[in-house]
Amino acid sequence: MLRTTAMKIYIALIFLFLYAPIVTLIVLSFNASRTRAKWGGFTFKWYAELFDNAVIMQALWNTLSIALLSALAATLIGTITCIAMQKMKRRNRTILMGITNIPMLNAEIVTGISLMLLFISLGIKFGFLTILLAHITFNIPYVILSVMPRVRQLNPHTYEAALDLGATHLQAFVKVIFPDILPGVLSGFLMAFTMSLDDFIITHFTKGPGIDTLSTKIYTEVKKGIKPEMYALSAIIFVSVLIL
Repeated sequence: MLRTTAMKIYIALIFLFLYAPIVTLIVLSFNASRTRAKWGGFTFKWYAELFDNAVIMQALWNTLSIALLSALAATLIGTITCIAMQKMKRRNRTILMGITNIPMLNAEIVTGISLMLLFISLGIKFGFLTILLAHITFNIPYVILSVMPRVRQLNPHTYEAALDLGATHLQAFVKVIFPDILPGVLSGFLMAFTMSLDDFIITHFTKGPGIDTLSTKIYTEVKKGIKPEMYALSAIIFVSVLIL
């Protein structure tokens, strides 16, 4: 009984330390007072001012566009890669899986600087395209991580049976293979979308002047002094990621 109670207290403390700062931030986003020291009443004023800010809305549009496009591209490439890897010999597949896991284990600052140097060496102008390419690059391993277990569970005989019954290779894939791996594809897409939405370090190194995502915009604004609109923006980001 004592051990069970101690475990519950331990878990409660973990959740408290993890989410108490976020709850505080969300509460402050509804505080009518500009100062964090006192409560000035409940208000939606900062949310209204947030959506009236054209610069932040442009950053929001950039963030959503990059997240959606990079997630779609990464999901397509990652899914094709998983299907191709499943046809490889076990040793080659293991080596390739190890290589694809490196970007997830690698420090983001190393990935960001590496991509920045690559774009400079290729003469690519920094901007929307470089951010998009960078996000596709670091999203692909997460898609592979989600899709690969579903691909390994496939029964190859069902695909062969579809071919024997007159289906083309494309029809057999669409009607037999894809429905089976769809849960993994969807989870990979959502993972890629969320990672792109949340990324700051890699975006910071690969963005050009005049373009910002929400993460880089928040970083710029916080250096000038924390405004209540930033509380509202951070609350919206947290709830959106939680829902996804």
